[in-house]
Amino acid sequence: MINGTCFVNNHIHTVYSFSPFTPAEAARRAKLEGLATAGIMDHDSVSGAEEFLGACRREGIAGTVGFECRCSLSGSPYADRRVNNPDQSGIAYVACHGIPRAGIKPADEWLSPYRARREDRNRRMTLKLNGACADERFMLSYDKDVRPLSMADAGGSVTERHICYALTKKLLARTGGGAPLIAALESAFGLRATGKNESILLGVNDAWYEYRTLGVLKSSLVERFYIDADAECPTSSEFVEFTHSIGAIAAYPYLGDVTDSVTGDKKAQAFEDAYLCGLIDYLKETGFDAVTYMPSRNTMDQLRRLVALCESKGLFQISGEDINSPYQPFKCEKLALPEFSRLTEAAWALVGHERASDAQASMGMFGERAKSALPSLDDRAAFYSTMGRITML
Repeated sequence: MINGTCFVNNHIHTVYSFSPFTPAEAARRAKLEGLATAGIMDHDSVSGAEEFLGACRREGIAGTVGFECRCSLSGSPYADRRVNNPDQSGIAYVACHGIPRAGIKPADEWLSPYRARREDRNRRMTLKLNGACADERFMLSYDKDVRPLSMADAGGSVTERHICYALTKKLLARTGGGAPLIAALESAFGLRATGKNESILLGVNDAWYEYRTLGVLKSSLVERFYIDADAECPTSSEFVEFTHSIGAIAAYPYLGDVTDSVTGDKKAQAFEDAYLCGLIDYLKETGFDAVTYMPSRNTMDQLRRLVALCESKGLFQISGEDINSPYQPFKCEKLALPEFSRLTEAAWALVGHERASDAQASMGMFGERAKSALPSLDDRAAFYSTMGRITML
């Protein structure tokens, strides 16, 4: 272990999608929390990549680059199924990992039109939210309230969280939070806060009250203003084809049935567990290289089942804790368990993959040259993991 730690995280969001952290702040936080490697993963954006990689070098930790987007499962057996997307069936979140430096600009160019189409839908969703609001004091202007909270003018994306965050700020400015906020949500949106949500909204002295309030709104209100994503979503095959064209790794982020959301912004809900075997087959057939998962969010039974399926299909396994709030730890304590040592090795393999791909895209871990020389995925992962560590010596 470099720096004496097994802790890694390959799914850190920054201000270029939704997060309180600039890329440099994310790198600094990763170092402070004891991570050996860290990976940037913004929605529909790679605009923070160069800043992040430079900050990781200064901090003395290994950095990797990726992006997350949504893709359409149209034409597949899952076109009408809810996979890893809480808001819409037939649309999956996917992750592009291990982008070499030469692939950053092409990735931005590929993502740019999808960001523009997403902006159009964001405007329509803001109007829909206003239509669901009975109090004009809490209505939003997309251009004045929502977009300024993002890095859209610098190549960042605007997400549903930005809409909820703009509403959070407006509600707190008018009510101050606590009981008046609860009353405003009920009168303006017909939203009654009970149980855990009520406790969160009454906890005005919480250091992260604004973000926790945002979490309540995201879990409770998005379904009221959400408009299905369509034009902004490439097909799964298009995503895989582009990812491979820049020498990167196409991955599917496993969510699994949710009972208690770590970040407080997801309701208890069933996702892909009921048909996971068939989904893994589909991912492999479509050309996906990997599955990512977050050990802190799933039960050991869920994780063991997923690991067994990945191993049976030869899918690389990557770990990443989905960081988008200031109170989330960057470090997943479960990575210290021996059965998750593969995830630490995988993070180092990503580092080695990027460094090799920087020289030539075909030299990456899933390039034809590497697969021909080392047909075994385990052998390849070990080789690139060693390479990744060597680059940090």
